[in-house]
Amino acid sequence: MIRSFNARLVARFAAIPALTLFLGACSSMSLPSFSSNEPPPTEPGVAPEMPATIRADEIVGRWGLASFQNPADRPRTEKAARDQCKQPYVIGAGQSGGVIMHLADQATPQELRLKGSPSGKNYIGPPGPTPGEQDREIVSFDGRVLITRFVDKDAGVRYGNMVYVRCAPRA
Repeated sequence: MIRSFNARLVARFAAIPALTLFLGACSSMSLPSFSSNEPPPTEPGVAPEMPATIRADEIVGRWGLASFQNPADRPRTEKAARDQCKQPYVIGAGQSGGVIMHLADQATPQELRLKGSPSGKNYIGPPGPTPGEQDREIVSFDGRVLITRFVDKDAGVRYGNMVYVRCAPRA
């Protein structure tokens, strides 16, 4: 009986160092703590969503649309886009403050957001990281001509630089 008691006692004491190591490892791990006033951190390399310097109401309207790959073709493409005002591409106002446009390879338009970035670039795309794979960068905008390019390399090659020329108001 004493031998059995001693064996149990030794087994219990032998478990203490293993338990100490386990608990020590747990206490060295820290969980992030957030105060109610600060936002949770973002993924490294992903900027939090910022407002764009272009407002959605500035691009809502009827647009002639064409595209180019070679920058030397831009003047010719702007004229071709202007000629498309007979059958304009309509950018509508979204219910949540965005714009209604098509994503690459999507038949149905949806509400997209205008998003800014720390670099000063503006994007049009669904909610999420900026720039996201489905976003298009606003290359230039002067109120009359809007030029965009898809962030996704494959879509960018297929669609090129999209030129939107504002159509004259209907008479």
